[in-house]
Amino acid sequence: MAEHRPAAGGILEPTDDDGTAPTGSASGVTETEIRTFAESDRTELRQLFRKAGEGGPTASLWGHEESEAEIYLRAYMDLEPESLFVAVVDGALVGYLAGSLDHSKFPSESERIATAIRKYRLALRPRPAAFLVRSALDLGLAAVRREPTASDFADERWPAHLHINVVAAARGTGASDGLMNAWLRRLRDSGSPGCHLLTLAENTRAVRFFERMGFTKYGATPLVPGIRHAGKRVHQQTMVWSP
Repeated sequence: MAEHRPAAGGILEPTDDDGTAPTGSASGVTETEIRTFAESDRTELRQLFRKAGEGGPTASLWGHEESEAEIYLRAYMDLEPESLFVAVVDGALVGYLAGSLDHSKFPSESERIATAIRKYRLALRPRPAAFLVRSALDLGLAAVRREPTASDFADERWPAHLHINVVAAARGTGASDGLMNAWLRRLRDSGSPGCHLLTLAENTRAVRFFERMGFTKYGATPLVPGIRHAGKRVHQQTMVWSP
């Protein structure tokens, strides 16, 4: 989820390519370079984190960017940089895909969130505290209604996972497709049995994009506690891919 920030277990919501040809530039055609993360990208990639989520259904999880970046970006830069890909257009980063080959060897999203809550004392910050209270209320009401809620996903058939984020201005450059294709090649080359991602059922553009990349919907669509889009509750959509 997506954004973003993402839903629980989620992915950063992509600005999906629409199948159009690459956009023009003064020199003719804009070329998109897809490559693995380099340590020299760290500062620019952290800046991109802010821009890439703007306008998405979960542009921010709880309104504290530093903690969200630690959960959904910095962990991947620090722990599995070889599975972090960046898209470059005209010398500038326009998107990234952060992945992990094996969920059992990477801290779960719930673990990363819990660590960030403690580290940044989010319960003492107004916006994050409001989010945490709303999440608790959603969980309580869901329990009364016996309504399922979103959680981490763990299935050995699809141990890998990903987050992808691309700025809106990069539409039509092939950035989203390029990042996904680079990741799928890494999965195949590593012999991975499969990959999962968690997005929002309400983000139909993202769902269509991932279906075009070979992912299929899997399981139910439980409530994502705390998150609202356009004042409405949202639901987690699990999607899976196998080579």
